[in-house]
Amino acid sequence: MAVTVPNELFRPLDRRELNAEQISRPTVTYWRDAWRRLKQNKLAMAGLVLILLLVVMAIVGPYLSPYSYEHQDLLRKNLPPSGEHWFGTDDLGRDVFTRTWYGARISLTVGIVAALLDLIIGVIYGGIAGFMAGRGKRGERIDNIMMRIVDILYGIPYLLVVILLLVIMEPGIVPIIVALAATGWVGMARMVRGQILQVKQQEFVLAAQTLGADVSRLLRKHLIPNVMGVIIVQLTFTIPQAIFAESFLSFLGLGVQAPMASWGTMASDALGVVFSGHWWRLFFPAFFISLTMFAFNVFGDGLRDALDPRLRK
Repeated sequence: MAVTVPNELFRPLDRRELNAEQISRPTVTYWRDAWRRLKQNKLAMAGLVLILLLVVMAIVGPYLSPYSYEHQDLLRKNLPPSGEHWFGTDDLGRDVFTRTWYGARISLTVGIVAALLDLIIGVIYGGIAGFMAGRGKRGERIDNIMMRIVDILYGIPYLLVVILLLVIMEPGIVPIIVALAATGWVGMARMVRGQILQVKQQEFVLAAQTLGADVSRLLRKHLIPNVMGVIIVQLTFTIPQAIFAESFLSFLGLGVQAPMASWGTMASDALGVVFSGHWWRLFFPAFFISLTMFAFNVFGDGLRDALDPRLRK
């Protein structure tokens, strides 16, 4: 017997129902979402723009002036800023504009390379110590020995160790980088160890261990990548610290030697004449030291907020 279906049970298909299960927007990765939130932080983006401008000017700045950083002209000494010498000249007639950007090369190079060495040593050292903690008596012993070494180095004043090393070694760019990296990695190591202790308790790490992953693979593939956000933030704070340390050491005469210039040596040379009315000699190196530290710090603050998973929406 045929069953008649009433027409009331039929209705036109609403096209919106076809799209009901479609993804409304593409999947946003962790790093893409961090970049989106970083761009919303205007102060952090201003810091990033300043950093890029400083790097560009450190590269091309010395070529914008017809004078070399070591060119001397005693007939033009201590001239104020003008159309010919944009930042004025020093007591030997050298162009301060050229020396400022040449000094930026040295200061930024020392700061960035020293910070990268801190990153490499601190991540490896702290990662091993954090992974070995809690892995039996042998692992606890290794962790205790490694961290006691860190505690001893952390208790010694950082600049005191750097000054002692520079007194022993010949002054120059490489010795000052080695001296800054000798104990600068301690803070990075402690931070990485603390992060590894948290991450290694996660299920994906325990699963990788169960499947037979060795120590190096666990660190490279699972532990270090998951704390990379905190490491990058720490790096952005380490760079200005290294730049300031280099400027301070050069100010004391332990940095690069004449005729080379860094912001610290320029400030040191200008200290004795700034009260004679030659303000530009101290103003420009001090201004760019302050500007660089400000740019890295505000960028680091914004990056820390952007990489914080608790603030992700």
